[in-house]
Amino acid sequence: MTTTLGLVLRDSVVLASDMRATAGYFISHKHAQKLFKIDDHLGATIAGRVADAQTIMDYAQVEASLYKLQRGVPMKVRAAARLIANILFQSRYHMPYYVQSLIAGIDSTGPHLFILDLLGNLIEDKSVSTGSGSPFVYGLLEDQYNEGMTVEEGKTLAVRAVHSAMERDAASGDGIAVAVITSEKGFTRLSEEEIQKILNGSKR
Repeated sequence: MTTTLGLVLRDSVVLASDMRATAGYFISHKHAQKLFKIDDHLGATIAGRVADAQTIMDYAQVEASLYKLQRGVPMKVRAAARLIANILFQSRYHMPYYVQSLIAGIDSTGPHLFILDLLGNLIEDKSVSTGSGSPFVYGLLEDQYNEGMTVEEGKTLAVRAVHSAMERDAASGDGIAVAVITSEKGFTRLSEEEIQKILNGSKR
């Protein structure tokens, strides 16, 4: 149970998540890692069973590094998403991974965002949210998101959307993680100070 989101912007991608891990009604961790860097141009979020998610992300990071080492070019976003989708699909009957992921990044064809479910279904979209807090996130995205948004506008919307979910969803909370992926700077995480500044600005 969690809240994650991804946004494709004019020339970048934004990923965000909360930081609460739960076991039923018990808050098992308050600084859970749900937003991952796969490569300099690739990122992902996870919702679901933590051990499964960590295994999938470790595998994706290794495969992306090997791909770049062997071919001399970074793995395309769709290829990374398809790689993880294949893993999920192949394990669906015997030992399924209980995880839903967003895979996002920028390559030679532009910014991309894919959503994957635990059965390996793969869908490309422009704005997506997963987890128990997603209904609250979609309330903001449906009203405010558009593809022409700047990086600053996208960061602000992502922070406000996750914060909104944390206010109403008991399984989401304890902080916000945000990353921006651009062709110039690659994968960059927002600091706690930057996130707090956005929250303070939205309260005025």
